[in-house]
Amino acid sequence: MKIGVYLCECGSNIASTVDVEDLAEQAKEFPNVEVSRVYKYVCSDPGQLLIKQDIEEKQLDRIVVAACSPRMHEPTFRAVLEDMGLNPYVLEIVNIREQVSWVHDDKKKGTVKAASLLKGAVLRASLMHPLERKKVGVTPNALVIGGGIAGIQASLDLADMGFDTTLVEKSATIGGKMSQLDKTFPTLDCSQCILSPKMVDVNRHPNIDLLALSEVVEVEGYVGNFKVKIKKNPTYVLADKCTLCDDCVPVCPVIEHDEYNQGFSPRRAIYIPYPQAVPASYLIDPNSCLGIEPLICSKCKDVCGPEAIDFDMKPEIIEKEVGAIIVATGYEPYPIENIGEYGYGTIPDVISGLDFERIVSASGPTDGTIRRPSDGKIPKTVVFVHCAGSRDPSKHLPYCSKVCCMYATKHALQYKHLVHDGTAINFFIDIRTAGKDYEEFYQRAAEEDQVIYIRGKVSEVFQDGDRLLVKGADTLTGETVELHADLVVLATGLMPSAGTKEIASLLNLSVGMNGFIREAHPKLKPVDTAIAGVFVAGTATGPKDIPETVSNASGAASRAAGILSQDELEIEGTVAQVDEDLCRGCGLCAEACPYSAIEIKAINKYGHALRVAFVNEAMCKGCGSCAAACLNGAINQLGYTDSQILALIGALGEG
Repeated sequence: MKIGVYLCECGSNIASTVDVEDLAEQAKEFPNVEVSRVYKYVCSDPGQLLIKQDIEEKQLDRIVVAACSPRMHEPTFRAVLEDMGLNPYVLEIVNIREQVSWVHDDKKKGTVKAASLLKGAVLRASLMHPLERKKVGVTPNALVIGGGIAGIQASLDLADMGFDTTLVEKSATIGGKMSQLDKTFPTLDCSQCILSPKMVDVNRHPNIDLLALSEVVEVEGYVGNFKVKIKKNPTYVLADKCTLCDDCVPVCPVIEHDEYNQGFSPRRAIYIPYPQAVPASYLIDPNSCLGIEPLICSKCKDVCGPEAIDFDMKPEIIEKEVGAIIVATGYEPYPIENIGEYGYGTIPDVISGLDFERIVSASGPTDGTIRRPSDGKIPKTVVFVHCAGSRDPSKHLPYCSKVCCMYATKHALQYKHLVHDGTAINFFIDIRTAGKDYEEFYQRAAEEDQVIYIRGKVSEVFQDGDRLLVKGADTLTGETVELHADLVVLATGLMPSAGTKEIASLLNLSVGMNGFIREAHPKLKPVDTAIAGVFVAGTATGPKDIPETVSNASGAASRAAGILSQDELEIEGTVAQVDEDLCRGCGLCAEACPYSAIEIKAINKYGHALRVAFVNEAMCKGCGSCAAACLNGAINQLGYTDSQILALIGALGEG
């Protein structure tokens, strides 16, 4: 056995805290080490060439690279080994950047720690064996979960590439939160004008199966071969018969608050979400209709000429087989009722940013005339409160939601354009304009349109007669600010949707501390997840504006297409392996497996029926949970066997 050891300086990233030359000399004394070298950037082409030359000239059969995280460059060095005819799994990477250099400032201590890690890696490499990659077929269909702008864009991209795509949306219509917006920043173009054509394209595309009012309830399988169950909820209106004549609506005796207009206008129990809704069909709200369980009223059915209403419709389960999944479950605004100091819910003229979007919209409850909810009067002074519930780790959201500064500025501009003699006042912590032409948009509001900006935080809002008293602080002058307003608009932040939490749990996706889905790598794999074949788009991973959401969705579609376009996929070789002679079929490994990759089956062995664990290698992610849970030591993690790990631990103990 001949091992080659290669130490990377990583510029000054590693070399500033670790004496790599000393490490190289120490490595020469480790068992089976044939060559030990230092190079400035081992991952560079010259660095890779150096390894290739040594493999050829010195007949190396094991490679140890001491550099940065294997998450960064393991595929790079595995490719080097494959190019030279070696098995890619006889490679060991020692992470002396993140685990040593970045967490130590004492070079002597850092070098000692790095030496222990390096020796352990060499001992582990001595026990490595070549592993095989298995191949699985691919079902060339895609599933997109969520029908907002991210899901719409991803579906259209995949469909245009020729892949059959199922788009599942929990609501009765696609479009998401963008459909409720009046205009978009920084161009102030009509939101529906740019969204509606895409919604129509989805409905008409021959490669897209749109399932609205539906939800994914079960997912089994693995990359290239997922089996999905989708629950399609009843609309109680047969879409192929409904002619949108509207005869059913006037006779319905039930009146509810219209969710699309944020409750500012009424709707009936039978309704269409909004004029541009896709699918364009009426539906019945089962929670308020008097004609469903029990049948008390049938007025809508009585007047329906096409006989499109069916009170007996039931939920149905639709099964799909797909090769890749894109999660585009969107966001929810931070619950404004959580911010009691601003009086939302008790003071009618304190509203959310989404409320303001509907009020200012020409298709909204007031036909685009800005009126106070309390008395219908046009407000002459409006206060826009930035970061309402955001950047407040003690009580609310700890993070910046990225779009609030811009949409609050947009709202102020819209108000000034409609109420020319009105006063728009923005309270802000600091203005964040990270986007193309965003800074110019803010400057235009502050200078040309004379929007007043006060750098400070609003502390309380009170009802004071028929007006509102806003109390806050100007952090530039250090003075307390009190002013009267007719309307207060709270720019609330973005938080993960309930659907994001549900789907993350269903697919075993990792989420961050704020509840958003965690990417496989925030920089290098921003649309991948830890689950192969599952990608994520839009605000499911965190707050984004519309342009970033659209490009992110196209990126997810591109990554999914990379899988769907292949006939076969290679599965990692570092999977669990069961020794049937030691397995007693207790099932602890199956319980421990987070990917449902282990099944207990009965086999006939030695003339007896025995229970034995079987590993689905295509589903196994090599996490090692099963090996840790096994009481008999019947499961080994290939590439991370007990002997390899114990050798590594032994070297660390010596250090």
